Amino acid sequence: MTKKRPHYLVDGYNLIHVWQEINTDDLATAREFLIRSLQEYGAYENFEITLVFDAARSEEDERVENYDDFFRVIYSAFNVSADSVIERLSYEQVRKNREVHVVSSDATIETVILGAGAYRHPSTEFYRAIKRAKKHLRKEYLGNVTLPVKRNEVADRIGAEIFAKLEKLRRAR
Repeated sequence: MTKKRPHYLVDGYNLIHVWQEINTDDLATAREFLIRSLQEYGAYENFEITLVFDAARSEEDERVENYDDFFRVIYSAFNVSADSVIERLSYEQVRKNREVHVVSSDATIETVILGAGAYRHPSTEFYRAIKRAKKHLRKEYLGNVTLPVKRNEVADRIGAEIFAKLEKLRRAR
């Protein structure tokens, strides 16, 4: 039997507000940036991630967007906070013998999820972990990038005859 991936339940807006590179004036763009970043991080660390956004002021039902088998986004329902959704999911997942980690800096959720048997990660620590992973990925896959010594020009890649025709066209103007 294979061990299941750790399941991370992330309070989306809580993490957005500690992420220094995110502009919180445009929340739609901020959400998209966070979704892409967490998908990449979850794949790198082999985590299952559920990102929860508080949509308690909207008048819609809870909405779930599945991106793949290991990443989904949940928008809470009308009059339901993201904390409530995270609490419910943490209890459900722990009962299924899953390793559950909750990413939030809200003090109120801490006692509830710890009582459920889940682990708590403050948003600032999780943000730093993501930044370290991105730095490691850049270093691992880019290594020492050296720039070419000379310029890369079109003339170097085409024949002399074509270059002469192009030069004639350029000077004709």
